[in-house]
Amino acid sequence: MNDADHAAARRDLVNALRDRLDASERTLSAIGAVPRHEFVPESVRGSAYADRPLPIGHGQTVSAPHMVAMMTDLLDVERGDRVFEVGTGCGYHAAVVAEVVGPGNVFSAERVPDLAAAARDRLDRLGYEVTVSAGDGREAFADAAPFDAAYLTCAAPEAVPDAVVDRVQTDGRVVAPVSERGRQRLVRLTPREDGIDREDHGGVRFVPMR
Repeated sequence: MNDADHAAARRDLVNALRDRLDASERTLSAIGAVPRHEFVPESVRGSAYADRPLPIGHGQTVSAPHMVAMMTDLLDVERGDRVFEVGTGCGYHAAVVAEVVGPGNVFSAERVPDLAAAARDRLDRLGYEVTVSAGDGREAFADAAPFDAAYLTCAAPEAVPDAVVDRVQTDGRVVAPVSERGRQRLVRLTPREDGIDREDHGGVRFVPMR
């Protein structure tokens, strides 16, 4: 596929997501702007604009575009908001969020050093100013907090780690898949002065948090 073919496939993907989801045009525009084929291995590049997860090595996957769109909408962020991501993977999800919040506002942690290095190089090459840290997401970017929002691209066991929730300001948003009694649910947490509001957004399937 050449650049024109990729662009056409991306437009088709956005149109399909528009029909499938109640997603904002801002989020759909971000999906349409990010060249997903640049974020996946050559062996699966022909499926880059299929709405499904794809393997990226090290036992990890890049999420399906509809899930990236849904999570981006749930973050409810806008230009200038600062966002903390746990699980950079190939960098695709971070790039979509960066399209919404602007350069220099996405901070991403990746536990697998090779994935972190590759994502950092890829994002730089494509012009995305995303800060990528190799290491445990529970420890990353503590000095950059508080964030307006945070999200996990891997399923947390039982609950979102306190270290992630604590990095988000009051009335911010945390979006994450959480494993509960053998099933994964997508949740949105909103820290308040008197506790944390929790919303359930349905069943999902993500790789487990390491």
